Amino acid sequence: MFFNIILLIIGFLLLSKGSALLVDGASAMARKLHVPEIIIGLTIVACGTSAPEAAVSISSVFQGAAGVGVGNILGSNITNILLILGISALITNLYVQKNTALYEIPFVAFISVLLMFIGWQYGMVYRGSALILCVLFLLFLLYLFFVAKNHKDDTPEPKNISSVNIAHALNISERIIGLTMVAFGTSLPELVTCIVAAVKNRSDLVIGNIIGSNIFNILFVLGVTGLIKPIPFEYSFLADATWGIVATVFLWMFVFRDRKLTWGKGLIFLLLYAVYLVWLIK
Repeated sequence: MFFNIILLIIGFLLLSKGSALLVDGASAMARKLHVPEIIIGLTIVACGTSAPEAAVSISSVFQGAAGVGVGNILGSNITNILLILGISALITNLYVQKNTALYEIPFVAFISVLLMFIGWQYGMVYRGSALILCVLFLLFLLYLFFVAKNHKDDTPEPKNISSVNIAHALNISERIIGLTMVAFGTSLPELVTCIVAAVKNRSDLVIGNIIGSNIFNILFVLGVTGLIKPIPFEYSFLADATWGIVATVFLWMFVFRDRKLTWGKGLIFLLLYAVYLVWLIK
């Protein structure tokens, strides 16, 4: 037990240091390549911090624990917006690019609704549906390419699967484990990276990381996994997908006018996350 705690502490310290290096490296890359930080956040940073979700979701499906895989994606996306953006907004005001408010956040809402429709209509993410998700991901990358070429920075500068065994032992459904323990665990890279970026006043990296991770999770992770093997989508996941859509809509409403997440809005996100957890375990 003591040895596991030591490993946990060491792992967290390494994660913190790695996140700091990731933020600094991403900022340096953006400057060197003359690419906006929001693009780096939406791609390199988002894909890097979403690697745990990809690994867990793909492996869980092949191990016959699809409930953990799908729950991990839905839970991570909810956690990303309500918990991680909530905490980040408490640290510093987060400024949002115009394109992100007008196109990228609504796109997250759109693909969340699409995933919910697929689950409701078919009860599975079949290969045909997975192919649609993959095509949308490629189109999103193409969109980012054109944005990078024509981008004008209008953001004001601020001043300044063992879990499956646990589920069985505790008589808890794989869905709940995926939506909570696994989702929080795989979202730790996003959490630490966003906190570090918020402390360094790198709003574009915070927002880009969260929005990009949510897009990557749905389109790439579920898309690629579904192409390899159809993924069962339990009826109970429809309610969780609805929570993800609600979280995205709240984010869009908060930034549509003034394109800024303040500490007050961050507090609302955290309260919503608490309500979500209470609802989940009721």
